[in-house]
Amino acid sequence: MTGSSGNASGSPAPRKRADARRNEKTLLEAAAAAFVASGVDAPVRDIASKAGVGVGTIYRHFPTRADLVVAVYRHQVEACAEAGPHLLANSPSPYTALTRWVDLFVDFLVTKHGLAEALRSDDPTFSTLHAYFLDRLVPVCAGLLKAAAEAGEIRSDIAALELMFGVGNLCIGADEPRYDARRMVELLLTGLRLP
Repeated sequence: MTGSSGNASGSPAPRKRADARRNEKTLLEAAAAAFVASGVDAPVRDIASKAGVGVGTIYRHFPTRADLVVAVYRHQVEACAEAGPHLLANSPSPYTALTRWVDLFVDFLVTKHGLAEALRSDDPTFSTLHAYFLDRLVPVCAGLLKAAAEAGEIRSDIAALELMFGVGNLCIGADEPRYDARRMVELLLTGLRLP
Protein backbone atom coordinates (compact mmCIF):
# COMPACT_ATOMS: atom_id res chain seq x y z
CA MET A 1 0.00 0.00 0.00
CA THR A 2 1.35 3.42 -0.91
CA GLY A 3 0.25 6.87 0.14
CA SER A 4 1.13 9.30 2.87
CA SER A 5 0.41 7.01 5.79
CA GLY A 6 2.06 3.97 4.22
CA ASN A 7 5.24 5.57 2.90
CA ALA A 8 8.50 4.02 4.00
CA SER A 9 10.01 7.20 5.41
CA GLY A 10 7.02 7.72 7.68
CA SER A 11 7.59 11.48 7.71
CA PRO A 12 3.95 12.53 7.07
CA ALA A 13 2.65 10.40 9.98
CA PRO A 14 4.68 12.20 12.70
CA ARG A 15 3.58 15.54 11.23
CA LYS A 16 -0.02 14.40 11.43
CA ARG A 17 0.50 13.37 15.05
CA ALA A 18 2.06 16.77 15.82
CA ASP A 19 -0.91 18.48 14.14
CA ALA A 20 -3.31 16.29 16.09
CA ARG A 21 -1.54 17.18 19.36
CA ARG A 22 -1.66 20.87 18.47
CA ASN A 23 -5.37 20.63 17.59
CA GLU A 24 -6.10 18.80 20.82
CA LYS A 25 -4.22 21.42 22.86
CA THR A 26 -6.19 24.20 21.12
CA LEU A 27 -9.44 22.37 21.85
CA LEU A 28 -8.55 21.87 25.50
CA GLU A 29 -7.62 25.51 25.97
CA ALA A 30 -10.85 26.62 24.28
CA ALA A 31 -12.87 24.21 26.43
CA ALA A 32 -11.14 25.43 29.59
CA ALA A 33 -11.97 29.04 28.68
CA ALA A 34 -15.58 28.09 27.94
CA PHE A 35 -15.84 26.23 31.24
CA VAL A 36 -14.55 29.28 33.12
CA ALA A 37 -17.05 31.53 31.34
CA SER A 38 -20.10 29.24 31.34
CA GLY A 39 -19.40 26.14 33.43
CA VAL A 40 -18.87 22.59 32.23
CA ASP A 41 -22.22 22.60 30.44
CA ALA A 42 -20.97 25.21 27.93
CA PRO A 43 -22.33 24.36 24.47
CA VAL A 44 -19.97 22.30 22.34
CA ARG A 45 -20.58 24.66 19.42
CA ASP A 46 -19.17 27.54 21.53
CA ILE A 47 -16.06 25.51 22.33
CA ALA A 48 -15.67 24.57 18.65
CA SER A 49 -16.03 28.20 17.63
CA LYS A 50 -13.38 29.35 20.15
CA ALA A 51 -11.04 26.61 18.90
CA GLY A 52 -11.71 27.40 15.23
CA VAL A 53 -12.86 23.86 14.45
CA GLY A 54 -16.07 22.07 13.62
CA VAL A 55 -18.22 20.39 16.26
CA GLY A 56 -17.37 17.03 14.68
CA THR A 57 -13.70 17.57 15.45
CA ILE A 58 -14.48 17.88 19.16
CA TYR A 59 -16.52 14.68 19.14
CA ARG A 60 -13.78 12.89 17.23
CA HIS A 61 -11.29 13.77 19.99
CA PHE A 62 -13.74 13.59 22.92
CA PRO A 63 -16.80 11.39 22.26
CA THR A 64 -18.59 12.46 25.47
CA ARG A 65 -18.70 15.59 27.59
CA ALA A 66 -17.16 13.58 30.45
CA ASP A 67 -14.20 12.76 28.18
CA LEU A 68 -13.77 16.47 27.47
CA VAL A 69 -14.01 17.44 31.15
CA VAL A 70 -11.41 14.81 32.10
CA ALA A 71 -9.09 15.93 29.30
CA VAL A 72 -9.35 19.61 30.31
CA TYR A 73 -8.66 18.73 33.94
CA ARG A 74 -5.64 16.58 33.02
CA HIS A 75 -4.33 19.27 30.66
CA GLN A 76 -4.49 21.88 33.40
CA VAL A 77 -2.86 19.58 35.95
CA GLU A 78 -0.06 18.82 33.47
CA ALA A 79 0.53 22.52 32.81
CA CYS A 80 0.83 23.13 36.56
CA ALA A 81 3.13 20.12 37.01
CA GLU A 82 5.41 21.12 34.13
CA ALA A 83 5.65 24.69 35.40
CA GLY A 84 7.36 23.69 38.67
CA PRO A 85 10.76 22.61 37.32
CA HIS A 86 10.71 25.41 34.74
CA LEU A 87 10.09 28.04 37.43
CA LEU A 88 12.78 26.57 39.67
CA ALA A 89 15.31 26.74 36.84
CA ASN A 90 14.34 30.27 35.74
CA SER A 91 13.47 32.18 38.92
CA PRO A 92 15.88 34.32 40.93
CA SER A 93 15.38 32.12 44.01
CA PRO A 94 13.64 28.88 45.01
CA TYR A 95 11.22 30.88 47.18
CA THR A 96 10.27 33.01 44.17
CA ALA A 97 9.74 29.81 42.14
CA LEU A 98 7.56 28.43 44.93
CA THR A 99 5.42 31.57 45.16
CA ARG A 100 5.00 31.72 41.38
CA TRP A 101 4.03 28.05 41.26
CA VAL A 102 1.54 28.48 44.10
CA ASP A 103 0.06 31.39 42.12
CA LEU A 104 -0.45 29.03 39.16
CA PHE A 105 -1.93 26.45 41.52
CA VAL A 106 -4.35 29.09 42.82
CA ASP A 107 -5.30 29.92 39.21
CA PHE A 108 -6.04 26.25 38.64
CA LEU A 109 -8.14 25.96 41.81
CA VAL A 110 -10.03 29.23 41.39
CA THR A 111 -10.75 29.01 37.67
CA LYS A 112 -11.89 25.41 37.38
CA HIS A 113 -15.50 26.69 37.60
CA GLY A 114 -17.85 23.76 37.53
CA LEU A 115 -15.10 21.17 37.14
CA ALA A 116 -15.13 20.42 40.86
CA GLU A 117 -18.88 19.85 40.83
CA ALA A 118 -18.65 17.65 37.73
CA LEU A 119 -15.80 15.68 39.29
CA ARG A 120 -17.90 14.97 42.39
CA SER A 121 -20.62 13.37 40.27
CA ASP A 122 -21.22 9.63 40.16
CA ASP A 123 -19.71 9.37 36.68
CA PRO A 124 -17.03 6.63 36.88
CA THR A 125 -14.98 8.51 34.26
CA PHE A 126 -13.91 10.92 37.01
CA SER A 127 -13.02 8.38 39.70
CA THR A 128 -9.23 8.40 39.20
CA LEU A 129 -8.74 12.13 38.74
CA HIS A 130 -8.14 13.05 42.38
CA ALA A 131 -5.34 10.49 42.66
CA TYR A 132 -3.93 11.75 39.35
CA PHE A 133 -4.00 15.33 40.68
CA LEU A 134 -2.10 14.32 43.82
CA ASP A 135 0.35 12.03 41.99
CA ARG A 136 1.32 14.80 39.58
CA LEU A 137 1.31 17.89 41.80
CA VAL A 138 2.43 16.79 45.27
CA PRO A 139 5.96 15.83 44.06
CA VAL A 140 6.29 19.16 42.20
CA CYS A 141 5.29 21.12 45.28
CA ALA A 142 7.60 18.95 47.42
CA GLY A 143 10.54 19.70 45.12
CA LEU A 144 9.91 23.43 45.31
CA LEU A 145 9.56 23.34 49.11
CA LYS A 146 12.75 21.30 49.45
CA ALA A 147 14.74 23.69 47.22
CA ALA A 148 13.50 26.74 49.15
CA ALA A 149 14.23 25.08 52.51
CA GLU A 150 17.72 24.00 51.40
CA ALA A 151 18.38 27.57 50.29
CA GLY A 152 17.50 28.72 53.81
CA GLU A 153 14.52 30.75 52.59
CA ILE A 154 11.66 28.91 54.29
CA ARG A 155 10.89 26.64 57.20
CA SER A 156 11.54 22.99 56.52
CA ASP A 157 8.68 21.58 58.59
CA ILE A 158 5.82 21.81 56.09
CA ALA A 159 4.86 18.96 53.79
CA ALA A 160 3.70 19.54 50.23
CA LEU A 161 0.28 18.01 50.84
CA GLU A 162 -0.21 20.26 53.89
CA LEU A 163 0.61 23.36 51.86
CA MET A 164 -1.61 22.29 48.98
CA PHE A 165 -4.54 21.58 51.32
CA GLY A 166 -3.97 24.92 53.03
CA VAL A 167 -3.94 26.77 49.72
CA GLY A 168 -6.99 24.82 48.55
CA ASN A 169 -8.93 25.67 51.69
CA LEU A 170 -8.02 29.35 51.35
CA CYS A 171 -9.39 29.30 47.79
CA ILE A 172 -12.83 28.12 48.89
CA GLY A 173 -15.21 31.01 48.38
CA ALA A 174 -12.83 32.85 46.05
CA ASP A 175 -15.80 33.96 43.96
CA GLU A 176 -17.05 36.05 46.91
CA PRO A 177 -16.14 39.66 46.01
CA ARG A 178 -15.36 40.60 49.63
CA TYR A 179 -12.84 37.77 50.00
CA ASP A 180 -9.36 37.91 48.47
CA ALA A 181 -8.06 34.35 48.28
CA ARG A 182 -4.77 35.45 46.72
CA ARG A 183 -4.06 37.79 49.62
CA MET A 184 -4.72 35.00 52.10
CA VAL A 185 -2.42 32.62 50.19
CA GLU A 186 0.25 35.33 50.11
CA LEU A 187 -0.01 35.62 53.91
CA LEU A 188 0.36 31.84 54.20
CA LEU A 189 3.50 31.86 52.04
CA THR A 190 4.93 34.82 53.96
CA GLY A 191 4.50 32.77 57.12
CA LEU A 192 6.83 30.12 55.68
CA ARG A 193 9.71 32.60 55.34
CA LEU A 194 12.63 32.43 57.66
CA PRO A 195 13.71 35.73 59.27
